[in-house]
Amino acid sequence: MHLLNHRVSEVAGHYAIDLSVTPMNGMARVVKRLEDIVVGGLISVFILPVCIGIAIAIKSTSPGPVLFKQYRTGANGKQFKVYKFRSMKIHQEQEGQVTQATKDDPRLTSIGAFLRRTSLDELPQFYNVLQGRMSIVGPRPHALAHNEHYKEFVESYMRRHKVKPGITGWAQVNGLRGETDTLEKMERRVEYDLWYIDNWSVWLDLRIILLTIFKGFINPNAY
Repeated sequence: MHLLNHRVSEVAGHYAIDLSVTPMNGMARVVKRLEDIVVGGLISVFILPVCIGIAIAIKSTSPGPVLFKQYRTGANGKQFKVYKFRSMKIHQEQEGQVTQATKDDPRLTSIGAFLRRTSLDELPQFYNVLQGRMSIVGPRPHALAHNEHYKEFVESYMRRHKVKPGITGWAQVNGLRGETDTLEKMERRVEYDLWYIDNWSVWLDLRIILLTIFKGFINPNAY
């Protein structure tokens, strides 16, 4: 049984075990938010010309909106709308179904594969960070349909939502990106996400950000 940031306390002379303590409470939560505002603000200014160029490229090569919007689960189970650059052609999914992107997916636009492989499609999520709905570092937010599916099969899956979801995370810089086509891959991703929550620090966040810059953007598993 996973004990997420557990602690032992005393109640009326008896020991009690808290199995799941809020991992980023009090000053830790304030520090995490300041980190997102300062670092996220600086990055947003730096990437603005890149975002403008990507928006023009999307609009000139494929009909449809520049941004892709989809509801995801945020901290404490609250839903929010996540933003990405659109990398696929306009298509209809069956209600309640979200099909993961696969290698050589025919739904990808002419520049969609490049955007996904380099993670440039994720850049609009810095707006989600400045909104306070995401963090730069945290468990990646999955589609609502995937949450409903995997919570039945992966132990402690929903504990990922004790914190804000992130643009990048401990799982991603350890190679656990891309399609989760087996249950084992999702189990490993959740294991890394829970380890991050249980061991969070500013220094760990900075380490993950640096690892993302140097090796996390381009990954053969991202498509």
